[in-house]
Amino acid sequence: MRPLLEAELIKLRTTRTFVALAGVAVGTSVLIVTLVCLLSEPTEESVLTDVFTSDTSSFFITILAIVGITGEWRHRTITSSLLAAPDRLRFLAAKTLAFAVAGAVLSVAISVAIGITGYTILASRDLPTPDVLDVLAQLGRNVAVATLLAAFGVGLGSLVRNQAVAVVGVLLLGLVIEPTLLALAPDVGVYGPFGALPASIQDIPGEDAGFDDTDLVAPGLAVLAMLAWIGAFFAAGAALLKRRDLD
Repeated sequence: MRPLLEAELIKLRTTRTFVALAGVAVGTSVLIVTLVCLLSEPTEESVLTDVFTSDTSSFFITILAIVGITGEWRHRTITSSLLAAPDRLRFLAAKTLAFAVAGAVLSVAISVAIGITGYTILASRDLPTPDVLDVLAQLGRNVAVATLLAAFGVGLGSLVRNQAVAVVGVLLLGLVIEPTLLALAPDVGVYGPFGALPASIQDIPGEDAGFDDTDLVAPGLAVLAMLAWIGAFFAAGAALLKRRDLD
């Protein structure tokens, strides 16, 4: 298992798409923090949520995870990958773990960037700054979201071979279907993997996350729900991968 994981991490580290999107993720996160700090005046109660949840790694790592697994089929590298790793379950597990690690690393890098940027601008404007321990806890929650969504992205991508369909489908789920479900059936919508559950894990109030007066689930329950999503999609993806022909 370890050689497989190391091989997947090498793939990630040497892929231009990962490097490019990681750079974009860091840049957009810093830009958002900069604009929030310069154009608004966060209060002592809201500064932690307003400024230090501006981590876009979860979005980009989800897309990267989907691209990473579907790209094996698109670029026809799946045959050589499975010849090197005949156990398809281990192959999928290694890819899931690799992207989870990548999501955590990317989020940590962004956390350092937005932490330095946020504190610097807030202090220069004499605006309230949260306690360092509170910020570290918040950034840790951001890292957890990126890690979980990366793993979920691999599971989702393993079910949909077509890369474009998978990416567009995720965007539709996150931007259209989940918000609609939250509006029509909030008791069900709070368990959506792209909107409500990540906000719950980050401990963001529903109104601050754009969910109006919806009461989100507790962070611990949200983590368990995300693990259930990951487990379900991983199991389905593994079962499908075992039956698929390598054409």
